[in-house]
Amino acid sequence: MYRVVIGLEVHAHLATRSKCFCGCSTEFGQRPNSQSCPVCLGLPGSLPVLNEEALKLAIKAALALDCKISKLIKFDRKNYFYPDLPKNFQISQYDLPVASGGSLSIDTGTGPRRIRIRRAHLEEDAGKLIHEKGQSLVDFNRCGMPLLEVVSEPEIASADEANEYLVRLKRILKYLEVSDCNMEEGSLRCDANISLSQEGSKELGEKVELKNMNSFKGVKQALEYEIKRQGKLLDQKKRIVQETRLWNSEENKTEVMRSKEEAHDYRYFPEPDLVPFILSEAYIKEIEKSLPELSQAKASRFVREYKIPEYDANVLTADKYLSQYFENCVKIYNSPKVISNWIMSELLAQLNARNIEVRHLKLKPKTFVTLLKMIETGEISGKIAKEILPEVLDGKKEPGDIVRDRGLSQISDSGKLDRIIEQVVKDNPKPVEDYRGGKANAFGFLVGQIMRASRGQANPELANKLLKKKLEEGKDA
Repeated sequence: MYRVVIGLEVHAHLATRSKCFCGCSTEFGQRPNSQSCPVCLGLPGSLPVLNEEALKLAIKAALALDCKISKLIKFDRKNYFYPDLPKNFQISQYDLPVASGGSLSIDTGTGPRRIRIRRAHLEEDAGKLIHEKGQSLVDFNRCGMPLLEVVSEPEIASADEANEYLVRLKRILKYLEVSDCNMEEGSLRCDANISLSQEGSKELGEKVELKNMNSFKGVKQALEYEIKRQGKLLDQKKRIVQETRLWNSEENKTEVMRSKEEAHDYRYFPEPDLVPFILSEAYIKEIEKSLPELSQAKASRFVREYKIPEYDANVLTADKYLSQYFENCVKIYNSPKVISNWIMSELLAQLNARNIEVRHLKLKPKTFVTLLKMIETGEISGKIAKEILPEVLDGKKEPGDIVRDRGLSQISDSGKLDRIIEQVVKDNPKPVEDYRGGKANAFGFLVGQIMRASRGQANPELANKLLKKKLEEGKDA
């Protein structure tokens, strides 16, 4: 058995309208090289100016991660050559980052555990290389985008724990609205460092860095592959080489990108065009006051306040806007579990099918609750409610109007139901005989036929009651 040690470096684009050190737009998907200027291209004579909103968002995230905010921060030049880095250096932070010493709680197989955060620092992003049709192109639109890098301590013990850490971190960043965390657009990226050593050993094994993982699933698969690969090498008494490897998602394996026998020397030195910044206690406290209730605290409150299961609470608080929607519904219809069930099953299924985010949902809580109340009063069945939900979802029609226009009101009239039941019993002599002979499951079949004959409009409770009465009368005869 080997001890697995994983450290994660997460880069999140901060949700600012302009770049970190200039006024260029951060809007995604614009024409290549249309959002660059002398500052983000590092042209002679240009001077960077720190975007205060980027600093505030970085501090906000760091506070939510229980980090200690530095009173004195400075920026440094991280020097390296790469085709999409026009300045040949990146403005980053080295010895005086925005924050350090935080932690993030995750759930593990043995209970909750806190993963320590080594540091959180602010930096600018590089550009983007595009390889197509035998040529390499460069887009500088991403140059200078504000990035928050969150570096964990190397104490994550499995691929599952790494996945849980990323899910929790992403949830916090989205709750704070410091980043949209859209991995498809490159707003959230993750590198992993992993080493294996003998179980019980205090020394770490050779570290391998993993890159090119564009989804949480990719991170988990890459780590699982590396654990097997490195474990096999150690079984064969072979040396693990310190190197950087890329994840090949098509072949589900890691591949060597470059060897890294020695730690890369980036020749950091202080950024001469940006003075050190002093942050006052009052400035930090003001940002701290703006922190919302985060998902874990909110989930605990939901269990305590609304008496719903922990599973429900975790689903409902995974998205800030979903939790707000749930609470707005409960304010006008005090049936938390009913609301929770419908949101988690039917509503989320519809949103996923249409690829709609909760915050863009047009269905108002009042209208959604009206639908649920119609089930409670017996005006419609749950089946009918599910049928009309897609039409209600666009927010243009009220449930009552749809039910009236389509003649979908639930049949709760005993006389009408008796006539339907009479016909079902007449058309299905064998199941009727089976039920009367003691085969209880035949009853469910007959109920299904009643619902079919009534186009799903029969009141299920009343239909069951009347059918049972009808069948018992036949027994006596």
